[in-house]
This record gives sequence, structure tokens and C-alpha cells, in this order.
Amino acid sequence: MRSQKATALPDFPWDALRPYKELAASHPGGLVDLSIGTPVDPVPGETRQALAAASDFPGYPLTIGTPRLRAALVAFLERNMAAQGLSEDQVLPTVGSKELVAHLPFQLGIGPGDKVAFPEVAYPTYEIGARLCGAKPLPIDPLTLIKGEADGVKLLWLNSPGNPNGAVLSVSEMRQIVAWAREHGVVVASDECYALLPWEVDEVPSILDPRVNGGSLDNLLCVYSLSKQSNLAGYRSAFIAGDGELIADLREIRRHSGLIMPGPNQAAMAHALADEVTPVRQREIYRRRRDVLVAAIRRAGGRIDDSVAGLYLWTTWGEDCWESVQRLAKLGIICAPGIFYGNAGANHVRIAITATDVQVDAAAQRLLSL
Repeated sequence: MRSQKATALPDFPWDALRPYKELAASHPGGLVDLSIGTPVDPVPGETRQALAAASDFPGYPLTIGTPRLRAALVAFLERNMAAQGLSEDQVLPTVGSKELVAHLPFQLGIGPGDKVAFPEVAYPTYEIGARLCGAKPLPIDPLTLIKGEADGVKLLWLNSPGNPNGAVLSVSEMRQIVAWAREHGVVVASDECYALLPWEVDEVPSILDPRVNGGSLDNLLCVYSLSKQSNLAGYRSAFIAGDGELIADLREIRRHSGLIMPGPNQAAMAHALADEVTPVRQREIYRRRRDVLVAAIRRAGGRIDDSVAGLYLWTTWGEDCWESVQRLAKLGIICAPGIFYGNAGANHVRIAITATDVQVDAAAQRLLSL
């Protein structure tokens, strides 16, 4: 007998791709999977060495993170997110970012009768987080939301650069959202996991930037992951930073729940945060793959919308997304149907730039036959 929580959740979306993967796998050249943004490049050698050096870790690790990790988190945010005056009590490591996104509404005390708002085209786990705590999911453009009253909204998720569409909010837009949220007592959680992957914008502003928050982090949280910049998806290395009181509350809840990043992973994460070379090198690897796929998609008659930053190309051929999935599967290419990310994505597909160079080149060549 399934639990009520499990039956209240939608089917896991990627299960619906199984028949298309089988079709793609029958292609003579094999399957090229561009549906999920999972890293395929090696974990940096020195990060692996840091993990190995800390592997003799028989005791329980700290939920709040080691002093070295907390110092590395603050330094990273000052260098990359324009954070100012951040203390080590305002950062908290998490076991990847997905578990945090899924459980943040519950950990903030949100429940039945409350609403969790998130972009109309969005990472599905924002909705799952609302459902898990009994709140009402509210998919809506944040810039539309702030034109009215909060009407029960307790948490507003921002995602810039966006997954799946790679859209980026400006400093002015984020500042307006923060002002509205403070007026209505709404917590803003900004998912900035793709912030170090800009392509067609001069900057990706952070919620931690004083130009956005006016020098105060009250009711503001920033979520970040090292999966993309350092190929650490397998290490589950992410963190949340911002309002000190909210971070303290989250820390206590996570201590009671046993949501603790393993000690060796904390050591590896601290090293990766201080590594300024790998993210730059990795960005250039992705830039090359992106350029190849952008050119191929456009030659194949596709239109790419937004996608100015991040790991995805939000693409349409002017048809239902499942028709595009089917046509690409016949070429041995798997992409993600836009409907996975909300009804507003029904005519788009998400194409990831995270396959190997060989696979990306193969996909580009096959797209020429569309």
C-alpha cells in the first residue's frame, strides 16, 4: 500500500521518456542523451585528492560544516556573488541542492493554506516541495506576481539563470521583487546554481548583491550547487546562504533530521570552492559544445528562446513538444519535453549541452537531416 504522500505526487517525469529512449537507442550511431544536465567531464584531480585525504573520518561530521568549509563558502560568495559582510553563521552546506529545494518549504514551516510561488516555466522540484508540505503550488511569472498582493504566498522561488529556459533576471527586476516580498513578509529563495555560466549577458546578479538587497539579507536565501561548475554532482555538494535567523532555524531542523553532508565531501567541497581555475576551464568546454548545438539547431529550423546563460537551450520547432521529442528520438537524440517544466513549456524542448564533445558533434550532424 502506497503512502498518501507518495500517491499525492505526480509521476516522475523522466519515466515518460522510456519509450523514446528505446527508439533513440535503435539508431545505428547509438543514443545521444541531451535530456538531463548531468556532468560528463572528470572531477578535478586535486578535488579527488582532497576527498581521499579526508576519507579516514570515523566520527560524525558537523551539520553546519567544518570551519574550513564555512570560510571557503563565505570567500566564494564574496568573489562570485558580490556578497558583503557575510558571516560564517549565514552559510550552510546541504546534501546537494535538490533535497533542499524539495524540503525547504517544510523546513520553513510552510503548510496547508499557504502558497509556494515559482516561475511559470520551472524546475519541477519547486512544485514537489510545495506538495510535500501540503501547500498550494503557484506557478507564475515573479514580475507578474509582484503587481498584486501576496494572497497567501509564503515563499517565492527565483531561478536565475533559469532551468530550463536560461533566462536571467536583471538587478532592477530582482530589486523590485525583493522590495515587494519584504512589504508582504514573503521569503525569497533564489536558486542560482547556473550563475557561473553566462553566455549572452554581461552579468548574472545574485540575491546576495547589495544592489539587489539594499545591504540587508532579511528574508532572503541563496541556493547554489557545485555540480555544474566543478562536476561534483556525484558528491552532492551544495549550500544555502542568506538571512542569519533563517539559516539558524534550518540548521537546527537539519541537525534533528540528520541532513548532514559527509565529512570527506566537506573537505572536497572546501577545496573546490577555492579552485578558481576549474570553473573557468569548464565554462569554456561548455561554450564550445553550446556553440556547436546552437548552430545545428538553427540550421535544422529550430528557434532558441532566452537561453542566455546556463546549461540548456530552450528550443521550439513550432509544434507540440512531444512531436519534437519523437522526431529527435528517431535521430537517436533524447531531449526533455517542455511540458515537464509547466504548461507554458508545451511547445518547447530542453536540450542540454552536457554531453561529451563526440556526442555533441554527432547530435549536430544528425540534426542536419531535420
